[in-house]
Amino acid sequence: MSLSTQRNDGDVVLKTKLSTSIQSMERARGLVQYLMVKRAMDIVCAAIGLLCLIPLFMIVAIMIKVEDPRGPIFFHQVRVGKNEKPFRMYKFRSMVSNAEVLLDGLLSQNEIDGAMFKMKEDPRVTRVGKFIRKTSIDELPQLWNVIKGDMSIVGPRPPLPREVAEYTTYDKLRLKAMPGCTGLWQISGRNGLSFGEMVELDLAYIEQRSIFFDIKIMCKTVKVIVGRKDAF
Repeated sequence: MSLSTQRNDGDVVLKTKLSTSIQSMERARGLVQYLMVKRAMDIVCAAIGLLCLIPLFMIVAIMIKVEDPRGPIFFHQVRVGKNEKPFRMYKFRSMVSNAEVLLDGLLSQNEIDGAMFKMKEDPRVTRVGKFIRKTSIDELPQLWNVIKGDMSIVGPRPPLPREVAEYTTYDKLRLKAMPGCTGLWQISGRNGLSFGEMVELDLAYIEQRSIFFDIKIMCKTVKVIVGRKDAF
């Protein structure tokens, strides 16, 4: 091989490496910009949502207390967020007060494959709970988690620690993004999908995420909630 040929080959390799490095820097810069805009959008949307929903929150609180005066209005549970960081997630209480204690006796009746627990006729769910679950009203207090920075409006579902304990290294890739109140899983079949399908949807979201994609998911979430039949 001539010296000229070697030099040309070396120039090609150098240009390829330089091009790859520039593309990586541009992707990283684009991700930072996206995350900054996303955070600002989260804060604004969550703040407006909480203010507008105050009357609904009061009605739901009264309904929960009337049915079960002994239990709290809100239910909090430790979930696993971005990079496996635990946080306390808030919801309206939709189950009996001792629901966590009763869970062990129901695990054998799990209706979802993989590291999740879902049961369509869960005996722990109250009458008010069935309504607020079907309409996803029970999830609305998570807007406070968005304000705090634990969650985003759009992102992967935040799992329980006991679920993460069963995760493979591949499954844990879904924890590289901020968990969300809604996401591809919720608008693509939710409880009708397997755990493996949920993981694939979350990884697809992380790969494709953008402000436009987030807005699209938010709009589809409203449509799904209105016509939902599979929430439990």
